[in-house]
Amino acid sequence: MKKIIRFTLLILLAFAGAGTADANDGVYFANGNQLIPIHETDISVQKETLTITLGDDGYAAVDVYYEFFNHGKAKTVQMGFESMKPYNTTDELNPAGIHPYIKDFTVVMNGKPLSYHNAVVEPGLLDTPYTGPKDDRPKEFEQYAYAYCFEAYFQEGLNQVHHTYRYQISYGVGRTFEVPYWLKPAARWKGGKIDDFTLRIRALNTAKHFILADSLFTDHEFVVTEGKGKIRHSQYGWSPRLVEVALRDGTVEWHGKDFIPSDNINIQSADTYIAFNDKYPVGTFYDRSERYITWPPERKIPAEVARNLPFANRGYVFKKKSLKKLFSKFWWYMPDPSYQSSTDDFTPREWRLLREGK
Repeated sequence: MKKIIRFTLLILLAFAGAGTADANDGVYFANGNQLIPIHETDISVQKETLTITLGDDGYAAVDVYYEFFNHGKAKTVQMGFESMKPYNTTDELNPAGIHPYIKDFTVVMNGKPLSYHNAVVEPGLLDTPYTGPKDDRPKEFEQYAYAYCFEAYFQEGLNQVHHTYRYQISYGVGRTFEVPYWLKPAARWKGGKIDDFTLRIRALNTAKHFILADSLFTDHEFVVTEGKGKIRHSQYGWSPRLVEVALRDGTVEWHGKDFIPSDNINIQSADTYIAFNDKYPVGTFYDRSERYITWPPERKIPAEVARNLPFANRGYVFKKKSLKKLFSKFWWYMPDPSYQSSTDDFTPREWRLLREGK
């Protein structure tokens, strides 16, 4: 009897466009997840390196490297990557089983690419075909999922798996971006832990300012391993303790041994945190992407400040005393004397800031 192993990327994607109010606070996420089994007593996770890359194109790229150890006999298992239907969009069910917001899906096991087939399934049940409506658009709260299914041969001993994909990330009122990733299901493997776990978050050709709860990361500190960056622990109001990170073309990394995934992570833009934190009476969040918003909306940024935000984001050292004093109060600001003022990589949104100051 084959054992079913499920790799679940539960995705609730919703796109609350400017001026719309599709739900209370516009929080609609894409959740990354682990390779997970229903019941697995033979295979343990010796090593996992999870890299999540944040860019300005609206996508998050996930690269996961696993080293599994099969303590039993060699066997073939059914594996799957499951994603919930998009939420709060106009997308209709695709009977081919291909998710509209997942791109570049690949799995390589022990050096060999694995082929896969798609299906529409009941959520959480890769082996159960979907029995809902096929011709009409599903009702708003009717659940179904898209599955990417493949067979994997686990040899005795060490097995290496490399998995990559991109997905369109979420956003909402007061949040320019939000990238949840589910770690808890990894506890279903033999031993309920990951022997050697590394989390890397990258800002690729851009700068990102984000927060995440530090409940999983108290044993060791995050460190900046590439590019320019800074890290601190923060807390405000009812929030849990947070790891706050500012990165410019860089990588922040956390590494731990015998890691028990007792919680999930949520990489969230720091705009809401800054807006409601008394420590930021003059500060503002900034992001290069087209989704960047000023939050709260009633906060008015002086035109001169707005025009200089893109330069500050790149590390420009201001000569004007008033601007130098102002931006020095922005925690994410990281001066770079080697940066020469240039607009070569400005985004359309930044050109509008430069021309209109808003």
